[in-house]
Amino acid sequence: MSHLESIRRPKGLKGSSKRVGRGPGSGRGKTAGRGHKGQKARSGGSPKPWFEGGQMPLQRRLPKRGFRARKPVRYQAVNVKDLDRVEGDEATPETMKRAGLIGSLRRPVKILGQGELSRAIKVTAHAFSRSARQKIEEAGGEVSEAS
Repeated sequence: MSHLESIRRPKGLKGSSKRVGRGPGSGRGKTAGRGHKGQKARSGGSPKPWFEGGQMPLQRRLPKRGFRARKPVRYQAVNVKDLDRVEGDEATPETMKRAGLIGSLRRPVKILGQGELSRAIKVTAHAFSRSARQKIEEAGGEVSEAS
């Protein structure tokens, strides 16, 4: 059985490193392949990839639109058609978790209106779409907001 420490690099894989600044006879002496003066000739002297030479940068040229909340409310979506998988006549976040409709009890649940409901059921969730609320009530069920 071979061990990791016995593995050798294939011949010719790594060439020898460039030895720059070793005199005029080396071919890379004096300025060491960096040209003469200027920002790119200095150590650490490369501008950031987004720097445009003092021109007004792209992120400031483009118009700002919209709003993005710092802490957005990330709902777990459950469709009306999936509520039939909940056992009993009440669908709460706990019963939805047991039925495998949501992943966590820590995040809020929103009921969406895709599909149809085949029975009357009391649904408790943090948010409802207008069509979901309508479909649950048409099926004879109740809608209540969780805190």
